[in-house]
Amino acid sequence: MIIFNRKIAALLSALLFLALPARAHAMHIADGVISLPWAGLWYVLSAPFIAAGLVRLKKSAREGKNIKPLLGLVGAAVFVMSCMPVPVPTAGTSSHITGTALAAVVAGPLYAALVSASALLLQALLLSDGGLTTWGANIFSMGVAGSFAGYFIYKGLARLGAPVSAAAFMAGMLGDWSVYAVTSAQLALALHGPGEFMRLFLTVLAGFAPTQVPLGILEGIVTAVAVKFLHARRPELFCAPYPE
Repeated sequence: MIIFNRKIAALLSALLFLALPARAHAMHIADGVISLPWAGLWYVLSAPFIAAGLVRLKKSAREGKNIKPLLGLVGAAVFVMSCMPVPVPTAGTSSHITGTALAAVVAGPLYAALVSASALLLQALLLSDGGLTTWGANIFSMGVAGSFAGYFIYKGLARLGAPVSAAAFMAGMLGDWSVYAVTSAQLALALHGPGEFMRLFLTVLAGFAPTQVPLGILEGIVTAVAVKFLHARRPELFCAPYPE
């Protein structure tokens, strides 16, 4: 049985209240930035991953696995880490670390997508960060792209024999950057004119770069520290186990 650490929960709660902004920013992609047909497409593309996560959660419950405390912990981490926006006016949105790579390494990419969807919904409803029409797009970029990129990078480096901290750092950094590469593609696809996709994609990507390059490195460091700490004490928690 997974024991929920009260000290960690208290720390996450304190960070949550400290992270709540006094003024709302349009974190993620806000309502109205992309048209409804494009917004609907991202809902359709995100839905299978959320459905698969729910199926896995129900299966774990039937098998008697107490996974919910772990999901609550990684979900709180994702919510808090993605509640610290740095506005990017040139991209019409904001930058932030995401926590999805950390969640994917610990709990698996499907669970990470599931808790990311929950965090994004709460942020849209309670903090006016992101939007409801663009929820599917934000799930796909942060919950799907970030989670699966971080998971496979960590798992691939683990198989190659890289140190735990190095694998986690690369997973966090590249997982973070993948979120913003996908977000840039989403914006460019929805807003470009005939023959202008690549130019607009590179423009939006360049707009994110001044904030997201250092934030990606920061997320890599945070992920490395957290994974190293958890791996030393509770290696059985990891969905992507590191070879001894």
